[in-house]
Amino acid sequence: MPSREADVAGRHSKVLEYVIEHGRADVNELSGLFAVSKVTIRKDLDRLEKRGLIRREHGAAVAVESDNVLSRLAFHYETKRRIAQAAAASISEGDTVMIESGSCSALLADEIAIHKRDVTIITNSAFIAGFVRTAPYARIVLLGGDYQTDSQVLVGPLLAQAAANFHVDRMFIGIDGYTEQSGFTGRDHMRAEAVRAMAQQARELIVLSESLKFPRQGAVRLVPASAVARVFTDDHLPLEIQTQLTSAGITVTKALADPQSLTTAEKEPT
Repeated sequence: MPSREADVAGRHSKVLEYVIEHGRADVNELSGLFAVSKVTIRKDLDRLEKRGLIRREHGAAVAVESDNVLSRLAFHYETKRRIAQAAAASISEGDTVMIESGSCSALLADEIAIHKRDVTIITNSAFIAGFVRTAPYARIVLLGGDYQTDSQVLVGPLLAQAAANFHVDRMFIGIDGYTEQSGFTGRDHMRAEAVRAMAQQARELIVLSESLKFPRQGAVRLVPASAVARVFTDDHLPLEIQTQLTSAGITVTKALADPQSLTTAEKEPT
């Protein structure tokens, strides 16, 4: 049977997901939704606020900024962890990889830093550098540039100059959306420019994303489907989207609920 601590942690995750999805939720609403007392919900919200994942208002909880990495990391955490584990399995000890900012990307860096010896991570994410700093095999090169305080990412011309000093086999990125017409998209044009600058130094560009981003339209074009070699996602990816991706020559790997299980789809030979 699950422990009481596991039950509480699970409720915290669901409360956080609800607040993020709706932007705001009041205590009465959450109490009824999760069938616990208002006192219990208030304690849950206090703990989430102390972790910087939400903001409290009188009688309610409000989602923090959309670029807050901690809140995005906690949203669908187990799914993102499975995606990260699948991507980490493709990395060999001794590799050097680039990893751009994002919640799946942060968990990938964590998997590498815990389980992979002698892997160097080149990143523009100050959050990732701090997130894995105590892991046993953490080896980080942090690229310089203009600092975005909410997302904790380095961007701009200096970032492009710094990235140009490196050449790697693979770069991993997160996305905010994908459609067949627009390709892969993001929210921030400076972040998009940083992704493209870093991707020029990698032989393969790999996307890490939950399936809920497919299809979804981000505000800024990131990269076309033709620029991406592989997508790691979860097992809820719509078949239509999978067909679009594989038809574009992208290998799609879906992490199943069992973290040891994967399915991989590639373009059928012509």
